[in-house]
Amino acid sequence: MATTILNLPDDELIHPGNRACAGCGLSIIYRIGLKAIGRDTILVVPPSCLTVMQGLYPIAATQLPCLNVTFASTAAAATGVVAALKAQGRENTKVVAWAGDGGTSDIGIQALSGACERGEDFLYICYDNEAYMNTGVQRSGTTPQGVLTTTTPVIGKLQKSKNVPAIMAAHGLNYIATASASYPLDLYDKIKKAMGMPGTKYMHVHTPCPSGWGFDPRYSVKIGKLAVETGIFDLYEIENGEFRLTGPSKKLTPSKLKPVTEYFDTQSRFRALKEDQIASIQAGIHEKWDNY
Repeated sequence: MATTILNLPDDELIHPGNRACAGCGLSIIYRIGLKAIGRDTILVVPPSCLTVMQGLYPIAATQLPCLNVTFASTAAAATGVVAALKAQGRENTKVVAWAGDGGTSDIGIQALSGACERGEDFLYICYDNEAYMNTGVQRSGTTPQGVLTTTTPVIGKLQKSKNVPAIMAAHGLNYIATASASYPLDLYDKIKKAMGMPGTKYMHVHTPCPSGWGFDPRYSVKIGKLAVETGIFDLYEIENGEFRLTGPSKKLTPSKLKPVTEYFDTQSRFRALKEDQIASIQAGIHEKWDNY
C-alpha cells in the first residue's frame, strides 16, 4: 500500500535546525529518507552539501551515526562498514551511502561500480542537484547540456548529462529507482522497499537547488514537479531486471508532456540555450517517451 501523509511515521531522525540553504531540495529528501531508513542504520557520506547540512563537528543535524569519508571512497567505505558489522554479528543494522552527483557520477563512480560488481549489501542514494554545488556550482557529469555553471560560464555545458541509473542497471542490481524531492512519499516507499532487499541497491534522486539553478527558493517543489511533467526527469523502478514507470511518470504520454520551455524558463542556468538546442532536447524527450 502506498504511503500517504496520514500514515507517514511521526518519528523524526533529523533535528529541526540544519545548515541547508533556503528551499534546498536535499533537506526534504533527507528528512523523509531518514524516516524510511530507520534508526538502526549507519550513514556513509562524502564531502557534499549533505556534509554541510548535517553540520560540522561537534554539531549534527542527524540523529544517526555517520561516517564522513573522502570524495572517492563512499562505496568502498560503506563496504568496510558492512564487513565490520558482519564480523560483529550485527545482521540487523543497515548501511546507507548518501552522496551528491559529483561524488557519485564522477569522483566516486569507480568505488561504486566495484561495490555493485561484488554485490555489497547496502543502499546507495545519489541526490542529484546537477553540479558541484557545495564548492561553487561547477559542472558535473550529470549537469544537463547547455547549463551555465562557474566552469561553463558562457555557452553552457557542451555535453549531455551522464545517465547514472543506466550505468548501475548494467551491473544487474536487484533494485534501482529514481525519485524526486518534489514527490517525497514516492521517495519514502522506494527507500523502504530498497532497505528490505539484499545486495547493492541504487537510488537516484532529482534535487532542486535554488542557489545553483537560479530560482526563488519558494518554487523548489514546483520546479521539481515540472521536471517530471515535462519528461526531463522520469520516475521509475528496475526491480530484478523489470523496468516500470512509477508515480506521475506512469500516467504521462507523449501528448500529455508539458513543453520543456516551461521548465527551462523557471531557472537562470538555462538562459544560454538556443532555440535549436531546445528543439533538439524536446525531440529527444518525445523519442524517449515514444520508446516507453
